[in-house]
Amino acid sequence: MMLYLIMFIFLILFIMMMINLLISNYFINNKREKLSSFECGFDLINISRLPFSIHFYLIAILFLIFDVEIVLLFPMINSINLLNYFMWFFVSFFLLIILYLGLEYELNLGILKWIF
Repeated sequence: MMLYLIMFIFLILFIMMMINLLISNYFINNKREKLSSFECGFDLINISRLPFSIHFYLIAILFLIFDVEIVLLFPMINSINLLNYFMWFFVSFFLLIILYLGLEYELNLGILKWIF
């Protein structure tokens, strides 16, 4: 019973502190400068939506995909002692072929062209 009383007192104190913070924040920080965002000293007059290059987006996605695939190749170096050499070579060759085929596919689509 005493534990519930202590928990109830802490809950009431917590609620009172939150109400106090909300009320004091409303009266103290009600200035225009505090409510506006700060972007390196520039005023936010322009439209926030600027044209974005889809080509850059595709390059970034491809980088992430290839980065994850390269990270998957790192455990192969440690696994050379666990597998026999033929099996290790077969798995390594298979993963590298998958990487190469993905690169060829992206080259054929023209995603990796740097000049439009």
